[in-house]
Amino acid sequence: MRDFVNKRAGELKPSGIRKFFDIVAEMKDAISLGVGEPDFITPWSIRDTAIRSVKKGLTQYTGNRGLPELRANVCRYLKERFNVNYSPDHTIITVGASEAIDLVFRAICEPGDEILVPSPCYVSYAPMVSLADGTPVALNCKAENEFIVTPELIESACTSKTKAIILAYPNNPTGAIMTREQLEAIIPVIKKHDLLVISDEIYAELTYVGNHVSIASIGDMSERTVLINGFSKAFAMTGWRVGYVCAPAAIDDAMFKIHQYAIMCAPRVSQHAANGALVEGFADNFAVVEEMREEYDRRGRFMVNSFNALGLSCFSPKGAFYVFPCVQSSGLDGEEFATRLLEEYKVAVVPGSAFGEAGKWHVRCSYATSMAQLSEAIDRITAFAHSLKK
Repeated sequence: MRDFVNKRAGELKPSGIRKFFDIVAEMKDAISLGVGEPDFITPWSIRDTAIRSVKKGLTQYTGNRGLPELRANVCRYLKERFNVNYSPDHTIITVGASEAIDLVFRAICEPGDEILVPSPCYVSYAPMVSLADGTPVALNCKAENEFIVTPELIESACTSKTKAIILAYPNNPTGAIMTREQLEAIIPVIKKHDLLVISDEIYAELTYVGNHVSIASIGDMSERTVLINGFSKAFAMTGWRVGYVCAPAAIDDAMFKIHQYAIMCAPRVSQHAANGALVEGFADNFAVVEEMREEYDRRGRFMVNSFNALGLSCFSPKGAFYVFPCVQSSGLDGEEFATRLLEEYKVAVVPGSAFGEAGKWHVRCSYATSMAQLSEAIDRITAFAHSLKK
């Protein structure tokens, strides 16, 4: 039956994250720091909006682009929160930000096109580029540069085939952000090589240092930026599977046609819930979002201090809800460290190599779980680290 399998799909490596999820699911008393999912419940006002929509019988398809009121509120939200200007007519409501990522690569990639992918980064980018017949090119971001993309990195990787660059800040898995000044520094080289920017801003609301800055808000960059975002992280709505993508007209048109044929529309009840998140969120001044952000910041500082105390150098995250400690001083690479920690002390973390070769000596730990769980996990990690020195 292998003859029936598409070659690119057949050659894809299984997700490095899912491997550990599957093991921990069957391991008694295991603690998982692997899941990138808020441990908060979707706020009641959002759930209530969804319930009311179902009671009203609003269970049909929506238009392909999504509910007009939701698209209008998305664009209003982007303008009021991040000073980004996009039109509801060039906004598509997607099945999570994941569909948006898939859409943009399928819309822009021709065979041989090179897409610059910062590394370490979210596990789906490079595979999605490959499935769209493009070629992912890693930009190895370093801890000493706070894991940001620099003009020099872009310049060194660009060829005549380079078509686009992905920016994903706040970053998964490092927790890095890019400031306005850092974004402004890379714009000249982006324009020099006429690159499209794909800006995945799913963690925008979970920024601890200053305010999130979108590259689409700087000068005329919205004219060459595809902006991806969603409701999963900011509003604890992972299971609702609703995101959105805003883009320049020509790219939007191509993505829209793919979306029409592949998906038709995002689930209606989720769209009503998302609309309720923005309406209620604005009315409540994002009080729930602020509460989550403060709690994540507190947990993140606890994790950073704990790893540094063990001699496992840990970058201090400025956004998202992950730490990405370097475990090289333990004598193990990230894969070995994660495997032995799970087998011997029943704590699941993700090998940094799952996020690109630049993560080989790291592991990713999500702190989107309770302080009690984090404290117990750190106690076990401490015992494991000490055992390696015997």
